[in-house]
Formats: sequence, structure tokens, C-alpha cells
Amino acid sequence: MADEREGPRPNRGPAAAADNRRALIAAAREEFAAGGLEVAFSAIARRAGVGQGSLYRHFPTKIELAAAVFEDNIDELERAGSLDALFDAIVAQARMSAAFLDAVVSARDVPAVQHIGERMAVLVGALLAADQAAGRVDGAIAREDVLLVVTMLARTVAAAAPEEQADVLTRSRALFARALSPR
Repeated sequence: MADEREGPRPNRGPAAAADNRRALIAAAREEFAAGGLEVAFSAIARRAGVGQGSLYRHFPTKIELAAAVFEDNIDELERAGSLDALFDAIVAQARMSAAFLDAVVSARDVPAVQHIGERMAVLVGALLAADQAAGRVDGAIAREDVLLVVTMLARTVAAAAPEEQADVLTRSRALFARALSPR
């Protein structure tokens, strides 16, 4: 008996759209984490098991795809209960975060990118206010300061060689803790 998976998959048409979108986002997360934003669209489509036409229908540009991936990451970041927990989550997502930060720099006017930036600003503002109220962060620290720290942390950890990332993380976190602590 032949394996049912042999040959082309049946075309499910519009019914497959949501599954294809999820598969594309998951594939893009893995590909971006491994190779940054330079990864080819064809590699993402192949990993997702869909054609490039499907990829372009969902995400006409790489920036929009990166924004969709980071939108999912923001959901995880929103579960952070403090700036420390946020920094830990950013580090866990560092490679993808750095890729998205590169996208943000080059595409500030893309609505999907603006939306992510707004969500991140709201999240950081809420966590900062809570940490300041608890006396863990200096009251003079502004939301923009913490956003800068997040950007620096993601880029620094992502740029470090894999064998150096733990040390870079430890040193970066110590510096940021001193910089943000109450005076």
C-alpha cells in the first residue's frame, strides 16, 4: 500500500489559509533565528511546506513577515511581570529580536512595524511603572531609556558568538541593573 503522503498535497484552497499562515510564521521564526532577515523567501516557503505564491499572498514583503513573527513574540513578552523578566524573554528571542530591530530601522513607516512598536512601548511603559512603584527601578528612568536597553540587549546577545553569549548576557544584565537601579 502506497504512503498517502506521497505526491503533491491536495489543494485545500481558502480552507488552508489559516494553517498556511501559521506554518509560514513558524518557519520564518526558525529561518530568521538561524540566518537573520537575509534568509530567502523560498527557504521559508519550503520549510513551511507551501508554495511561494502562498507566502506572498500572506506576506508581500519580508518586513511584514518579520512583523507577524514578532507579533507572536510580543504575546510572550507581555507575560513578563517585571523588566528583569522582560530582559530574560528578549534574550531568549535575541536572534529574532535583532532581526526584527533591523527591519524596524529600515521600515518605520510600515503599519505592521508601527503596530509592534506601539505594543512594545505600552508593554515597557507598564512594566517600568510597576518596577518603579516597587522601588526596583529609578524613578528618573523613562520608557524610551528602557526601550534603548531592550534594543542594546537584543543586538549585543545576538551578535556574540554562541560560546560567548552567556558571558555577554551576564555582563550586560549587570550593567543594566546598575544603570536602572534607584539612586
